[in-house]
Amino acid sequence: MSNKKYVIVLGDGMADEPIEQLGGKTPLEYASTPTLDKLSKVSEVGMVHTIPEGMSPGSDTANLSVLGYDPKIYYSGRSPLEALSIGVPMKDTDIALRCNIVTISEEDVPFEEQTIIDHSSGEISTEDCAVLLEAVKEELQNETYQFYVGTSYRHCLIWDKGEVMKLSQPHDVLGQVIGQYLPTDEHLLYMMKKSYEILKDHPLNIERKKQGLRPANCCWFWGAGTKPTLSSFEEKNGLKGMMVSAVDLLKGIAVGAGMGVAKVEGANGGLHTNYEGKVQAAIDALKGEYDFVYIHVEAPDEMGHQGSVEKKVQAIEYLDSRVIAPLTKALDESAMQYRLLVLPDHPTPIRIRTHSADSVPYLLYDSGDLKSGERNYNEKEARESGNSCEKGHTLIDKLFEK
Repeated sequence: MSNKKYVIVLGDGMADEPIEQLGGKTPLEYASTPTLDKLSKVSEVGMVHTIPEGMSPGSDTANLSVLGYDPKIYYSGRSPLEALSIGVPMKDTDIALRCNIVTISEEDVPFEEQTIIDHSSGEISTEDCAVLLEAVKEELQNETYQFYVGTSYRHCLIWDKGEVMKLSQPHDVLGQVIGQYLPTDEHLLYMMKKSYEILKDHPLNIERKKQGLRPANCCWFWGAGTKPTLSSFEEKNGLKGMMVSAVDLLKGIAVGAGMGVAKVEGANGGLHTNYEGKVQAAIDALKGEYDFVYIHVEAPDEMGHQGSVEKKVQAIEYLDSRVIAPLTKALDESAMQYRLLVLPDHPTPIRIRTHSADSVPYLLYDSGDLKSGERNYNEKEARESGNSCEKGHTLIDKLFEK
């Protein structure tokens, strides 16, 4: 076990572009982040490129990079990583697909002419979504296609002897007519259409609409991939690691890498997640047998997909006040020597409501080696620093002082 402790705090999708509504500032630049700005004055600040050239800017590829795994070597698809996290027994011949339960428009038009409204069905709870997925399973599950419950709107379909194919990400096509984004595979298309028939008049969705909530009325398949093979994080780095996240993708990466996975009650990947519980889980891990903790906060990304400037700013302020502040306070009070890396995995600009592959700002703090500077933590000042890491999967070497 290392004498020094190491922490990554990942604000998913936190980076953005200047926004007129915020006086030409980015949400990160505009948000009140006193703890981050205090740390940045005594830290190394710079920019890192987490998405390898030619790869899609997903949270899968980006978080693999941040954890030190070159996506060009280790990436086999998003959904297989999520499948690992929920204990799906994948065979080498299986294909895993993400099964979002989304909201489409329910207009009196053919299925292909519906519009996708919300990739998360109003951040539906896991409990409600499990009920809906069960109704889908009753009619569509068989030896070839097996459905598994994940978290919130994020679920999994295992396709026996299936095919890896290009499928549209629902959060990339919000507000658009779905026809051109539907699968070309006839069985997947049939299941999407049939799921809409099953779910649109389901009693739970009727009740959701009465309450002014969005119905979770269609399965959307994407993120196809094969069984992943990640090398051991501990063998690779000589450190015992713990993942703290509400998101199955991140938990799956951790499972694949042989890391521990914290269970935090009330952690849901939304704006109003259990931030305090995540911090406590991280502190407990670092005071115990773990040398390294990865705290993943999904909220900035979700608010970016929703296109909400105000909520994205709030998510960033929560990251500062409810994660970074109590975490560093507890670590300082414990007299631990620690190094802290704060960054997004990728931008999720409000303008496009999906991910981009642009570089993101990082902050690297060492409690035993304080720098001297004047920069705040945001995209503009990180860029002006001149510090740059072009291969994202090597940034963790800086954290671990390799």
